[in-house]
Amino acid sequence: MASLAPSNSILAGRSRFCDASPIEAVSHRPLTSRNSGSARIDIGKSVLRSGGVARYAPTCKLAESLHFNNGTPRVPVFSEQTVPGLFVSRNTEELVPRSDTKLRIFSGTANPLLAQEIACYMGLELGNIKIKRFADGEIYVQLQESVRGCDVFLVQPTCPPANENLMELLIMIDACRRASAKNITAVIPYFGYARADRKTQGRESIAAKLVANLITEAGANRVLACDLHSGQSMGYFDIPVDHVYGQPVILDYLASKAISSSDLVVVSPDVGGVARARAFAKKLSDAPLAIVDKRRHAHNVAEVMNLIGDVRGKVAVMVDDMIDTAGTIAKGAELLHQEGAREVYACSTHAVFSPPAIERLSGGLFQEVVITNTIPVMEQNYFPQLTVLSVANLLGETIWRVHDDCSGGLEPFSSLGID
Repeated sequence: MASLAPSNSILAGRSRFCDASPIEAVSHRPLTSRNSGSARIDIGKSVLRSGGVARYAPTCKLAESLHFNNGTPRVPVFSEQTVPGLFVSRNTEELVPRSDTKLRIFSGTANPLLAQEIACYMGLELGNIKIKRFADGEIYVQLQESVRGCDVFLVQPTCPPANENLMELLIMIDACRRASAKNITAVIPYFGYARADRKTQGRESIAAKLVANLITEAGANRVLACDLHSGQSMGYFDIPVDHVYGQPVILDYLASKAISSSDLVVVSPDVGGVARARAFAKKLSDAPLAIVDKRRHAHNVAEVMNLIGDVRGKVAVMVDDMIDTAGTIAKGAELLHQEGAREVYACSTHAVFSPPAIERLSGGLFQEVVITNTIPVMEQNYFPQLTVLSVANLLGETIWRVHDDCSGGLEPFSSLGID
């Protein structure tokens, strides 16, 4: 039986300082404390809890570094032996002294745990920043250290509440610009309003373009985004955009599972995601492709019509960029089971999880739901079939290359999937 393995080498969850190790049921208490209408970021207070969710997150080992030569990436072979780190561009023995680098990383309040993991991977400390909200809801931002002449990266996904987090990002950018930062990069793991990228009816707005203009006018010099809903959103920015994909992280995880490549079929939950699913299938031993044809009659309402392709007796892997209310992917899973699929996996980079997504995903349709931590998952939204993978190493490596002016599109760096 041939084991499943991606055709291209990909980031295997190793870093300069961090190993990607399975941690059973990781969650964390909120990293922002609110008192009398104000919030102050307090990073580094994550805790473990017991439960039924598997989460793959970096485990920091700052006392030693990984010693792997940077060369041509190798195709990972998943066995009982430890998977070697495939991708390390730097070997250092200790944290990078702040005085020796002009690189600064700051976190907003949207996803501070991811920002902390990114900083851990890079061997840096998060910058000190004060963010609070006044009684009337206005946001106040003050940098607690100098960034004059520095290369600043602001980690802030515009996830729900989208308007609050977007406004916070804009104010953070403005604060850095007024503090004379040399370059300001908005690291947006999840880009809200990305679905409003075109006019489907008359007199509609194109909110994705509006948000791009706001980020540009606020003073950002560059944007680093992960799995945009559509590639055309990059063209809405008048500044450089580095677009990375969460696929390598998910592919590594799937390749570690004992699934025969002959039993696998990759399924696109709608016609619009065919290109994404085809690219995903090509990296999974060139697996066959199936397509769920649906008709959408209203926003967040999907109706499945029929299936294009054969899934009978196979393990179906549904691939999408995000799961919002889970209506599309849940109805697609129902159809796959009706057509004879043995197991159904759901894979998505962004877990928006708007109600009633949890009820649909945990109802027994899926063998496993695999997501990443571009959006923080609230503790009440965990369920036994959920697996959360960390994109911290992926984003951290990209930040280093942006800072060092390295390309991600040429060998030996093509495994990052940076546009």
